[in-house]
Amino acid sequence: MTVAIDRATGKRRGDRAPRPGRLQRLKHSYQKYWYAYAMIAPVVVVLGGLVLYPLVRGFYLTFTDANSLNSARTIGVNHIDATYKFIGLDNYKDILWGPTSYDRFWSHFIWTIVWTALCVALHYCIGLGLALLLNQKLRGRTFYRLILVLPWAVPTFVTVFGWRFMLADGGIINSMLDAVHLPSPLWLEDTFWQRFAAIMVNTWCGVPFMMVSLLGGLQSIDATLYEAAEMDGANAWQQFRYVTLPGLRSVSSTVVLLGIIWTFNQFAVIFLLFGNTAPDAQILVTWAYYLGFGQQPRDFAQSAAYGMLLLAILIVFTSFYRRWLNRNEQQLAI
Repeated sequence: MTVAIDRATGKRRGDRAPRPGRLQRLKHSYQKYWYAYAMIAPVVVVLGGLVLYPLVRGFYLTFTDANSLNSARTIGVNHIDATYKFIGLDNYKDILWGPTSYDRFWSHFIWTIVWTALCVALHYCIGLGLALLLNQKLRGRTFYRLILVLPWAVPTFVTVFGWRFMLADGGIINSMLDAVHLPSPLWLEDTFWQRFAAIMVNTWCGVPFMMVSLLGGLQSIDATLYEAAEMDGANAWQQFRYVTLPGLRSVSSTVVLLGIIWTFNQFAVIFLLFGNTAPDAQILVTWAYYLGFGQQPRDFAQSAAYGMLLLAILIVFTSFYRRWLNRNEQQLAI
């Protein structure tokens, strides 16, 4: 076999050039994509200041006994240095296995799981029903869509305060129940009705998002599939089961995951509806806020530890959820 050699360089033709070093590759990338880096630099700086730094700072505080009495603070012209100390994993041990762990963590964790499951199930079922209705040809469909999207368009605090006024003892809901001689629940005082009211208000706020997302998914399904199913003699339920639901699989998996994450961390509804007056209706995120800002002394370390546990729970759940979806998609492909 003859090998051609370049006389000028002494290298054999066809040999690969040596791979440039990491610094050279970085320099070449910067020279080629400097404009893209310049455009995303402000976003990176803002996210680093608003997300990354608080996350790292909060993670550090979980290993200390920091509270409002031993943290650095300024009173008038006097500056008091921080005196909290490093205690390792004691905060996590106290939260998960301490003598009051059930009242402080596990009871709120169980209620948070129930709250998330019920709210997301109601969001999806009601949103799917409304999307199926609005996907039909009916008079005034555009008007109905506008009306049903309004709860999502109105700011959350306005919606929650409106429900709080209606659920008060002298509110319109109890007045209507009294008018028809039905018992009027203590929506904002009794634990069961507090939880019922929280789920009801959050369902009102979350259904429009599910409805709009699923309506878009319904409109993307090929109409010829329904025509073929109808020609094969499939009834309405069979068309829904074998055409509609499979066609919505990708949209449903995404909106359910987003709904779980948002509902699990839904701070505004619980806090604005009850404040600190409903300890048994608090979910983990509102309980973490109470520990850090709603009591004296404010326990910054425990509140930060709750935040890290919330992040860990969502990361683990999301990873298992995506893996489960990928496994189901592979099975369907086979």
